[in-house]
Amino acid sequence: MIVVKQLTKTFKLSRQQKRERGEDFSGSTIDAVREVSFTCTPGRIFTILGPNGAGKTTALRMIATMLKPTSGTITVMGYDVARQPQEIRRRMGFLTGSTGLYGRLTPNELVKYFADLYGMEKNEFQRRREELFALLDMNDFANRRIGKLSSGMRQKVSIVRTMIHDPEVVVFDEPTVGLDVVTSRNIIQLIRSCKDAGKTIVFSTHRMGEVSLLSDDLAIIHKGQLCFNDTYEEFLGRMQTKSVEDEFIRLVEEA
Repeated sequence: MIVVKQLTKTFKLSRQQKRERGEDFSGSTIDAVREVSFTCTPGRIFTILGPNGAGKTTALRMIATMLKPTSGTITVMGYDVARQPQEIRRRMGFLTGSTGLYGRLTPNELVKYFADLYGMEKNEFQRRREELFALLDMNDFANRRIGKLSSGMRQKVSIVRTMIHDPEVVVFDEPTVGLDVVTSRNIIQLIRSCKDAGKTIVFSTHRMGEVSLLSDDLAIIHKGQLCFNDTYEEFLGRMQTKSVEDEFIRLVEEA
C-alpha cells in the first residue's frame, strides 16, 4: 500500500528559469506538487492522469525515493520515504522513460547485474528472466549491446530491469511511450498480471485508451494539484461530457 498525505515539492528557480516564465512571474520558487493526498491499495491499478508538466513524474519520483518531499508524508508498505528509503527500494520497481542503461552491456548482462544487486537466487532469477524475456519478445536481441538497440528495445530492457526481482510495489511512469502497438499491448498485459498477483500498482499516462483499459482508481493532476481523486467507476458516473477525453479536458480547464 502507498499512502500520500499533503505532499508538496517546491523547486527553487534559476535566473534563466525565472526569465522563461515571463515578465509577470515575480517569485523565486515553484510548487511542482502541492498538497496532494491519495492512497494506492494492493490488487488495484491507481492511474495518475495529467498533461505534460502537471507534476505526475515529480510525484512518482518522490514515491520512489528519488526526490525528497518539501512537506507532507509518503509511506510505502508501512515504510517512510524520508526515513527508510532502502526498505522501500528493496520492495519497489520503478520504471520511467528517463532511466539510463549501460550501453556497453547486453540485456542479459544488465538484467543479471540488477538481479545480483537484489540478491536473487540463481533459479529464481532464471525463471523470472525467461518469463519476462518471452513476454516482451526479447530473446532475439538478448546478447546484443544495448547501445546498438532501438528505443523500443531499450524500453523493454528497462521494464525487465524494473520487474526482475518481482517487486511488491510497481510504479510505471508512462511505460508505453515510444513503443509499437504489439509491445504496448504486452506492457498492458504485464500490468494486469501485477494486479492479479496482488501488487500495489501506480501507473501514469496521458493516453486515454490506457486509462480506460487499466484504471481501478484515478487521480487527475493539473499544475501540481489534484482535480479528481476517486474510483474510475465514479469518474464515469460523474461525466458531464460524451467521452473520457472530453471529460478530462473539462476538469483540467475548470481547475
